Amino acid sequence: MLGIVLNRQLDSKIILTKITDPELKPGEALIRIKAAALNHRDEWCRQGLYPNLSDGVILGSDGAGIVEKVFDEADSSWLGKEVIIHPGMNWGSNQKAQSREFKILGMPGNGTFAEFCAVPVDRLHDKPAHLSWEEAGALPLAGVTAYRALVYHGEVQAGDQVLVTGIGGGVAQFAAQFAKAKRAILSVSSSRNSKLEKAKREGADFLFNYLQMDWTEAALKATGGFDVIIDGAAGDTLNQLISVCRPGGKIVFYGATMGNPGKIEARKVFWNQLKIIGSTMGSDRDFLGMLALVEEHQIHPVIDQVFSLNETEKAFDRMKMGDQLGKIVLIP
Repeated sequence: MLGIVLNRQLDSKIILTKITDPELKPGEALIRIKAAALNHRDEWCRQGLYPNLSDGVILGSDGAGIVEKVFDEADSSWLGKEVIIHPGMNWGSNQKAQSREFKILGMPGNGTFAEFCAVPVDRLHDKPAHLSWEEAGALPLAGVTAYRALVYHGEVQAGDQVLVTGIGGGVAQFAAQFAKAKRAILSVSSSRNSKLEKAKREGADFLFNYLQMDWTEAALKATGGFDVIIDGAAGDTLNQLISVCRPGGKIVFYGATMGNPGKIEARKVFWNQLKIIGSTMGSDRDFLGMLALVEEHQIHPVIDQVFSLNETEKAFDRMKMGDQLGKIVLIP
């Protein structure tokens, strides 16, 4: 089969190459991948910024496809089914946090950027019928990350003022869609007006360009402050988020693309009774909740562009540049 593997000896750090078809182990199924999608962790692997990297490993965490084969006869009911893959493995029994054995498909083990992928049967879920293959392949990792941040940690309710920062990225896009499905009042921020304009067309109530010096004042004037803020950047902008959070509000961050903050306005945090919460991926319970929300509200993931495996380097470069509006998808 063909697959995209990490090769740090090359300038591109990735290569499309021929690989031996996966050999199934007990409890596993072989999925013919119909669509897969990029996440930032794939680009971080390419840049050497992710732990436990190994050359020759197939990248990719998101995927959807058809079950071709199962190891155990007891799992034969899955044969021929259209499925999406939950990429988080070994979360454990604690809903509050993942276990030490938790890992994500696509590094250090082989992932979905290939014609076939072997995964444990308990990671399979029926593909929502209203989704195309491209949409289904785009859903898993970013979808469950957004759901856990917004619904489990953020406890969003109808009428809440919600801010999703960095609109355009996969997790942010899903968080915005889920917030609207929950009947929250949605604000989004970005440094690019083109992304804000698209967010407005997709239902955002308030738009803020965080490069504008007075964006926090404008946000407070328009909304009165936010009950829930979903952020993937952290860095020194965290204090701006603290300043626009309502007393008793929550700031949930799922990433730190801008690094650690130089300082935190601690007095504002304790005086305003704020909660700053970290969130990573999601449990099996979160994944089921995310699927239920997507199916109940017939939510369609926003697709930025679709590339073939031969064009994978272009797809990675697009993610690196931050130009995407939604998910970048690969088709074997």
